[in-house]
Amino acid sequence: MDIMALEQQFGAANYSPLPVVLSRGVGVHVWDIEGNRYLDAMSAYSAVSHGHCHPRLVKTLTEQASRLAVVSRAYYSDQLALLLEKLCHMTGFDKALPMNTGTEAVETALKAARKWAYTRKGVVQDKAEIIVCDGNFHGRTITIVGMSSEAQYKQGFGPFPPGFVHVPYDDSQALANAMTNNTAAVLLEPIQGEGGIIIPQPGYLRRCREICDHHNVLLIVDEIQTGLGRTGAFIACEHESIQPDGLILGKALGGGLLPVSMFLTNQTLMDVFTPGDHGSTFGGNPLAAAVAREALQVIEDEGLTQRANELGEYFLQQLQLTDCTYVTDIRGKGLLLGIEIDKKVRAARDVCLALMAKGLLSKETHETVVRIAPPLIITREQIDEAIMIIRSVLI
Repeated sequence: MDIMALEQQFGAANYSPLPVVLSRGVGVHVWDIEGNRYLDAMSAYSAVSHGHCHPRLVKTLTEQASRLAVVSRAYYSDQLALLLEKLCHMTGFDKALPMNTGTEAVETALKAARKWAYTRKGVVQDKAEIIVCDGNFHGRTITIVGMSSEAQYKQGFGPFPPGFVHVPYDDSQALANAMTNNTAAVLLEPIQGEGGIIIPQPGYLRRCREICDHHNVLLIVDEIQTGLGRTGAFIACEHESIQPDGLILGKALGGGLLPVSMFLTNQTLMDVFTPGDHGSTFGGNPLAAAVAREALQVIEDEGLTQRANELGEYFLQQLQLTDCTYVTDIRGKGLLLGIEIDKKVRAARDVCLALMAKGLLSKETHETVVRIAPPLIITREQIDEAIMIIRSVLI
């Protein structure tokens, strides 16, 4: 059976996968249907930070699935409150609202910000504005692609909802200049992942915090990719010692097993929601809550944040020693790294195909950047193996 041909026949062509059919995963490795082993340097865009099929998470999943999986939020369950309490304590927020995908959590944050603007700040109804950054990636809904600066994400999907103002990323002066009486919130990523592993200058987030405070504007940070230890801090905001007004988490929160996302904030902002304002049939279900709580505990018990910090620095240093004339930049924070390729010389996808042929899986972004974001459980020896493969391809 030709699996790839079958998917192309019956599936939508909204992805362009690398030509490999995966069937099994353990730790940092995955295997294809022919038995070839690969080092996973993508972690499903950080969703598999704990590694594939982590035994503690699989055990929690199967045990909870045998008891109770989904009941909807029409009732309380014995699992959700425990997750909310743990995550609030770990992040310093008062309240948390569970959803499934990162996109849903972003939409939740947008709704909260707008309602806060009307009910707390006094913005005229339907005039609230949310400032977003060029190069952002926050999801795929009509609203969210409407605030993207990537032409392909928008082409053919308009008209888009109004109320979004664009400013350049890593430009705090532009942010300050964009503030008006109608500004409700600023939504940004501490590191732009899909944008190409774009890391702002030191102090940028802190200046954004100060500007928002001065104008009574919410600072909402999307840490769907960067959160939960990926950058060497539990949330990337910690690198600049700031606390946003709203935090969006996802991906790794599900332990690589389930879609779990969360919007966290203070009580004043969360209290804009009343029964019937917002919801999700699957959001906060007992199965997801149990797995997410165990995923958080594993991060603590195995010191994954510290590992990302120490091994990420080592990985970056080794990558930067790679001698290749068509590599224009190598950058990263923790275990979120990017190799910028001169597309006039070689396509980033071609690099990814060559890496795959030698046993390492990655994926390009914007045709110019090869992402390197392995599970946080990776060892120094496995990093050395990855470096050897990468250097053998970048010649």
